[in-house]
Amino acid sequence: MATSVRRTTLTLPAAPLGPDNPLPALRGGHDLHRIDVPEDAGLPADMARQLGYQPLRSILPTRMRDGYGRDRRSTDLDALVLENDRLRATVLPGLGGRVHSLHHKPTGRELLYRNPVLQPAAFALNGAWFSGGIEWNIGATGHTTLSCAPLHAARVPAPDGGEMLRLWEWERLRDLPFQVDLWLPDGSDFLYVGVRIRNPHHHTAPVYWWSNIAVPEAEGSRVLAPAEEAWHFGYERTLRRVPVPEYDGADRTYPLRSEFPADYFYDLPDGARRWITSLDTEGHGLVQTSTDTLRGRKLFLWGAGRAGRRWQRWLTEPGTGGYAEIQAGLARTQLEHLPLDGGAEFSWLEAYGPLAADPATVHGTDWAAARGEVADRLEAALPRADVDAAYAAWLPYADREPKESLATGSGWGALEVARAGLDLPGTPFDAATLGPEQEPWLTLLRTGTLPAEDPLPGAALTAPAWRDLLECAPSGPATDYHLGLAQWQAGDRAQAVRSWERALAHGAGALPLYCLAVAESEAGEPDRAADRYAEAAAAAARAAAAGGPHARVRHAVRTALAREAVPALLAAGRTEAADALLAGLPPAELDRGCFRLLTARVRLAQGRPAAAREIFDAGFEIADLREGDETLGDTWYAIAERLLADGGPVTDTIRTRARTEHPLPERYEYRMRPA
Repeated sequence: MATSVRRTTLTLPAAPLGPDNPLPALRGGHDLHRIDVPEDAGLPADMARQLGYQPLRSILPTRMRDGYGRDRRSTDLDALVLENDRLRATVLPGLGGRVHSLHHKPTGRELLYRNPVLQPAAFALNGAWFSGGIEWNIGATGHTTLSCAPLHAARVPAPDGGEMLRLWEWERLRDLPFQVDLWLPDGSDFLYVGVRIRNPHHHTAPVYWWSNIAVPEAEGSRVLAPAEEAWHFGYERTLRRVPVPEYDGADRTYPLRSEFPADYFYDLPDGARRWITSLDTEGHGLVQTSTDTLRGRKLFLWGAGRAGRRWQRWLTEPGTGGYAEIQAGLARTQLEHLPLDGGAEFSWLEAYGPLAADPATVHGTDWAAARGEVADRLEAALPRADVDAAYAAWLPYADREPKESLATGSGWGALEVARAGLDLPGTPFDAATLGPEQEPWLTLLRTGTLPAEDPLPGAALTAPAWRDLLECAPSGPATDYHLGLAQWQAGDRAQAVRSWERALAHGAGALPLYCLAVAESEAGEPDRAADRYAEAAAAAARAAAAGGPHARVRHAVRTALAREAVPALLAAGRTEAADALLAGLPPAELDRGCFRLLTARVRLAQGRPAAAREIFDAGFEIADLREGDETLGDTWYAIAERLLADGGPVTDTIRTRARTEHPLPERYEYRMRPA
């Protein structure tokens, strides 16, 4: 059978993504990957440098994607299929180019964890993410902001004369273009993936890449990589070197032998072939290997504890099997970013395919023998020299221009081409992809003026080149607001505050007030932040009440502001103001899980723990509960402590009793570390 690339439609139960959050993402959620490195950790010098190299200040210029819910309905998704006589790969170009399925025809095996539903959850840097398949993570530590975004896709000639599927996009956090080329050589059991990240700028840019592969998790499944040590990252936010396979009394290469979620970044020796595999009790599974540039390998496991099982059910259909992730990245760990010089590029080749090994050896107690068995079977199935040769054959094709467009991504790359006159062979960012989000910025580029927009300033740009253009533009509500965002992202917070104050003077409304509230909060001024939040919420409520053609957007701003303002008011001790703000929201909004939790927190602050407990007992779900967020458990136990104290002081004895007499119900158990 000749290798082919074709369009199809995949139908899945899916929760709609909904609209993005209208507030600028000045903070970008929880920093789960902030770490405390022990003095005796013995980090390699390059690793120590890269751990602190240009972390994100926020996820600007992107927005948070939190408009989804938990109600799924049958949905048709555009899909692209690569197929030869051995493998069939199904790709979702509209959802980050995710490889949804990799089916091995001779054995009838699905090599990946194929999620039967599409359920967004708050795991990406900008919120919405979903589990399953192979995802391409670029940008910064965490799941990419492109997890649920469309990529450009096209047919391209493959090195063997067949067809190749190219995915490409402009990544906005680091302002870098990238491409992913997928093809199936005739008769091959392996999917080849060529990846290239280019830095078209004059300055050095921080780069992050991890290919995340979801694999079926079952009792007895084992993950193997050519390493005797690993860097362990737990949600206690520590990084330490540990032995492989046994650590802290258990063999951690079996994902279900851990209680809590954890990362194990395998320390592959220099010169060793790069590979990782997950094999079942019969010795069957998927193996991933690559050229040496992709040096890192990792196991992420959910663990067998209540929280890990709860998260698994949250991300898929209850009653279906779970998954673990085997991953491959540019650095040793996902906590690092690598410098890429101006005008340079990173490129490499990956291969994904089936592996069958002797189960007795793979699951034996001799770790060296188990690794050796996998290495020998991999070398027989796909020699290392063949991977290197495939990479060399692919490189000249990386610049080949696409033959036929199959899907369209964003217009941000086309805007950068228009601004800087970039020449990016192989990844055309056509002017035809420019849309309404880019239009005001094209006007700024062509006229030197950013038009004022009604009702709100739209999508942001914060890179230095755009900041320069904004600084030269005439002052106005949109210009000053966006200039403040660019200054904030650059770390120039005093200038950002001045710009937002000018925007207020121009009548820009609630958004600059919100930005000033965040600035006060970040500066450690909770009372002043509460004042600003109250002003912003009042301005948003007035705008929403005005109605008009933009009423829906104004209501969204009001709701989003209330969700952030209530915790700020509580932190400043303004309980009744927080209660009044909630009371002013429409009943439909108050029924959402996030506002049910806020109502419980307000009742607790009012000294009404029984009323707060009633909300938990009635039950609620927070659709966009953030990975690692412990507010549910913390609030539950705070309520229990107050109930037991019965108006008296909360002592250590009462805290202990609260955890034994009022255990956290399973439906609220999402803690990713020991209590």
